[in-house]
Amino acid sequence: MPKYNDISAFHEKLTRSKRILAVCGAGLSAASGLPTFRGAGGLWRNHRATDLATPTAFVKDPGLVWLFYAYRRHMALNATPNAGHFALAALARKNGKFLCLSQNVDNLHPRAGHPSEQIKLLHGSLFDIKCIDLNDEDGEGCGWIQHDNFDDPFCPALAAAAEDVEPDKTLPLLDPDHELAKIPVSEIPKCPQCSNGLQRPGVVWFDESLDGNMLDAIDAWIKQDVVDIVLVIGTSAVVYPAAGYAGQARSGSTSVVTINLEAELPQNLAKLKKNDFAFAGDAAVLLPKLLEPVIGQPRKDGTYCS
Repeated sequence: MPKYNDISAFHEKLTRSKRILAVCGAGLSAASGLPTFRGAGGLWRNHRATDLATPTAFVKDPGLVWLFYAYRRHMALNATPNAGHFALAALARKNGKFLCLSQNVDNLHPRAGHPSEQIKLLHGSLFDIKCIDLNDEDGEGCGWIQHDNFDDPFCPALAAAAEDVEPDKTLPLLDPDHELAKIPVSEIPKCPQCSNGLQRPGVVWFDESLDGNMLDAIDAWIKQDVVDIVLVIGTSAVVYPAAGYAGQARSGSTSVVTINLEAELPQNLAKLKKNDFAFAGDAAVLLPKLLEPVIGQPRKDGTYCS
C-alpha cells in the first residue's frame, strides 16, 4: 500500500480517474489573503464571526452585520484568485466529470475561470443581495435577489468598510476600541421589489437552510456513478452538509484526499481508509503539483491553457 502522502501514487490514481468531486473550504482562499473567521483569531471587532452570521443578529442590528459583510466584500474584491483556484478551474475545463462544491462566498472560483456548470457555491455569494423582512417571524423576504452586485461600498452608510489604510496601520473599523456610530435601519437599502424588506447579503447564515434544488442536484450527481476521487481542500469538515459529502461519495475504490495544513496530524491520519491520501500544506502550493498530470504546468501568470 503506498504511503498516504506519496504524490507519485496519487498521480497514478488521478490519471486513471474519471469522476472527481472536490469539497473546498476557507483554507483555500487563505493564500489570497482572506481571513477564515473560524477558530483561533476569528474575531471581528471582538465579535465572533459566527455570532454575526445569523438572521437573529441581522434583525437585532442590521447595520453592524452589514458592516461585517461590507468589509468582507471589500477584502474579496481586492483579493485575487490563487494558484489553487486556477488549478481547480483548469481541472474542470479538462474533465467534464469533475464537480467542485465550495463553502467559500468570496467569488474567487468564478474569477479564476471555473466553469459555472461545474461548481456549486454551497453558502451563496457575498455579491448576491436578497430581501429580508424584519417583521416576518421567519425572516423570509419576497424572494427578490440580485446577482453580481460589486458596489464598494455597498451603500453610503457602509463607507467605513471600504476604506484602505497604509500598511502597519489599523483600520478604525477593525479597532474594537474605536466606537462606531450605529447605522440606522433607514440607511440600509430597501428591497426594490416589495419596498418592505431590507437588502441583505445573499449568503447562507447559520440557522438557515441551503438551497434545496442545489442539494438535490449534488445528491443526483453523486449517485450517478462511482466517484473515483474526493478532494477535501482547506476545510476542517465540521459544517454540514459539506462535511458529509466525502462519506456520501465513498465506495470501495474511492480515494478521499485531504489537503490542508493539518492533514497529517496523528488524529487526522487515524481516520484514513484504504486508498486515501493526505497532504499537509497550503492548498495553493499543493494543488498545482497534485493535479499536474491532468492540467499541465501553469503559464507565467498562473493560469492554464484551456
